[in-house]
Amino acid sequence: MSALKKTALTVIAAALLPSITAAPALAATSGTRAAAGANHANKTDAKAPNPPAQMSTVGGSQLGIPGTQVNLGAGAPVLPKDLSARSWIVADAESGAVLASHNAHWRLAPASTLKMLFADTLLPRMNKDDVRTVTRADLMGVGEGSSLVGVKENQSYSVHDLWLGVFLRSGNDAVHVLSSMNGGVEQTVQDMQDHAEELQALDTHVVTPDGYDETGQVSSAYDLTLIARSGLQKKDFREYCSTVRAQFPGEQKPGKKRETFEIQNTNRLLTGASGVSPYQGIAGVKNGNTTHAGSTFTGVAERNGKVLLVTVMNPSSKEPQAVYKETARLLDWGFTAAGKVEPVGELVAPRSANTGPSGGSEASSGGDGEDEGTVSGAKESPKNGSGPQHASAAAHEGSSGVGIALSITGGVLVLLAGGVFLVNRRWPLPELVRRLPRR
Repeated sequence: MSALKKTALTVIAAALLPSITAAPALAATSGTRAAAGANHANKTDAKAPNPPAQMSTVGGSQLGIPGTQVNLGAGAPVLPKDLSARSWIVADAESGAVLASHNAHWRLAPASTLKMLFADTLLPRMNKDDVRTVTRADLMGVGEGSSLVGVKENQSYSVHDLWLGVFLRSGNDAVHVLSSMNGGVEQTVQDMQDHAEELQALDTHVVTPDGYDETGQVSSAYDLTLIARSGLQKKDFREYCSTVRAQFPGEQKPGKKRETFEIQNTNRLLTGASGVSPYQGIAGVKNGNTTHAGSTFTGVAERNGKVLLVTVMNPSSKEPQAVYKETARLLDWGFTAAGKVEPVGELVAPRSANTGPSGGSEASSGGDGEDEGTVSGAKESPKNGSGPQHASAAAHEGSSGVGIALSITGGVLVLLAGGVFLVNRRWPLPELVRRLPRR
């Protein structure tokens, strides 16, 4: 029997097992495992609001259950003790499997992590070499107290410069200039909302392009992770979010050469600043902090060929730089637990992902038709967020992976195109992930 046939039979058997198990029994088992894994997990804060009793089930029904969700297998480590975030998620960036979560679909203020959606929406529309001379109108509407990179009226900046300002300094001034180049803030907000819906980031409601606190502006740990996964399939997105420091144009004075000044990334796991050690394998993506949102962060890291995404929203801990330290703990846990836990859900494919003759998705596309490949581990995406999906993937060297795409509808296994569809896509992370020393 060929290796491919053996693999197919193994995957089919594993996928059919849940469909022949009674739903109440499965729910009871999952609850027991989740409780066992959560003994040392999130600390409770009596003053903190409670998550909704019912949340979205996009990506799987278990993700809609309040509290910590994890299905520990033999030899799996328990979750870290010191977790205080209102919401968090640990996911395999390539296969899309959610390894563990805590209130994954709780709709919370995202702060500047929403800039990931801004970038994922606008990056494919702009030429990085284009130049904009900034007008007063471009900078109108920048919120009071916003983080700024230092864009000045009547000065010229390349699109490349402005994206560095967005990613490294979280510059709302740069966001507003790029929005003006896209037809204005209102148009950009609508484009971002449309793109969120295309990605099935349905917890997300966009009010501003920069993540500044506004009534009704929300996202979730699940959505931010989904958005980051889409963005990371774009070469420029990967470059910008992994850049530690860069030169940014200063003011052009008449008769003199234009000077530059250095800007540094505010992602502490990338730079190692403010008492936070650089995380081995970190390659982005975006942090945020506002009065209403608290601290938020989505990070991606690679270790031994495994690529993980972690999102942490609003830790209540008084520990300095808690959002980064809790992210690092969850990354450590995820790299150790990978292969030893049963996924509690998945990161779904975009709605426009290509479908094969059987209706399953052939590729988990980034939505904007981008560079050298897409995340592997494609599977049919649920349109209404109901019912868990199942897939398996095996990582190869570096950050490439091979996913076996399956579609399960109503407990029936559908083999794509009459057989097991193998997806092999390169998804290279920046060289930075190989430069940092191990923790």
